Amino acid sequence: MKHILTISFLGCLWMGISGWGFFAHQRINRLAVFTLPPSMIKFYKKHITYVTEASINPDRRRFSVPDEAPRHYIDLDHYGDSSLFKMPRFWKSAVEIYSEDTLKTYGIVPWHVNTMYYRLRDAFLIRNPDQILKISAELGHYIADAHVPLHTTENYNGQLTGQEGIHGFWESRLPELFSDRYDFFVGKAEYLQSPQLSIWQGVASAHKEVLIVLSEERKLADKFKEKKYSFETKGKQTVKVYAREYATAYHKILDGMIERQMQAAIKMIGDFWYTAWVDAGQPDLQILMNYKPSEEELLLRQKELDEWKNGSIKSREHDQES
Repeated sequence: MKHILTISFLGCLWMGISGWGFFAHQRINRLAVFTLPPSMIKFYKKHITYVTEASINPDRRRFSVPDEAPRHYIDLDHYGDSSLFKMPRFWKSAVEIYSEDTLKTYGIVPWHVNTMYYRLRDAFLIRNPDQILKISAELGHYIADAHVPLHTTENYNGQLTGQEGIHGFWESRLPELFSDRYDFFVGKAEYLQSPQLSIWQGVASAHKEVLIVLSEERKLADKFKEKKYSFETKGKQTVKVYAREYATAYHKILDGMIERQMQAAIKMIGDFWYTAWVDAGQPDLQILMNYKPSEEELLLRQKELDEWKNGSIKSREHDQES
């Protein structure tokens, strides 16, 4: 029985380490749909179940796709105390200074978010509804991860300070217990002048909370001692979890932090979706509601897009300047 409980608890911890937790990721993506303008929201609402459920796909492939894991985090503290100020915001500059291998070792989430933004813009450009939805859902996942404080530090699970399990506690257990009370009205999606700089602002905001997340939990643990954990039955399993009384006390100490980070993630996801759509020329999504282009059409559109990117298709001079 002891081994069963241990395995169950470790399973809960992995759920947290791999992202906000399935519950929170799905809620964040779902709510981001409601930030969109009328020209977009009908399309996304029709497919809201997919956008919600597919939000967890990046976590599902973390252990099957070799390059997947670094896309979910960035260990800023590895680069020193002033990393937020000295880290290059753009990928090529960062590679020149630190090398691609180093960056992938310590996480690339802000740069990967920017890569996904361009993929979404291109999906809008070639009017591929399947890709629009797939990339939107997964882009939402990475943006949400970038707003988790523990996704910005080497001490991501408290393993360096004897606080193993805090990752899942912060981003899975607490949202599941308390997010029904949160105010998720975040306003309408807005155009981002620089998506790359915007995601870095999100990362910076999250990283500033790391000290509080870790230090306050350690102090609270000293007060609760053996009352820190309890057992709950979930389905046919009895699992070890952070006790509700402990979770309530920690949630109160955090003073709305998790609510603020979820709100920021929801808003930024909507902003990125909207910006990609605008930068693609605001294609009519109403047409795509009940239309699926043939494979031949999509291949032709992709070819034209590739030729445009490579300069094979020349535009008029004033178009290039605009």
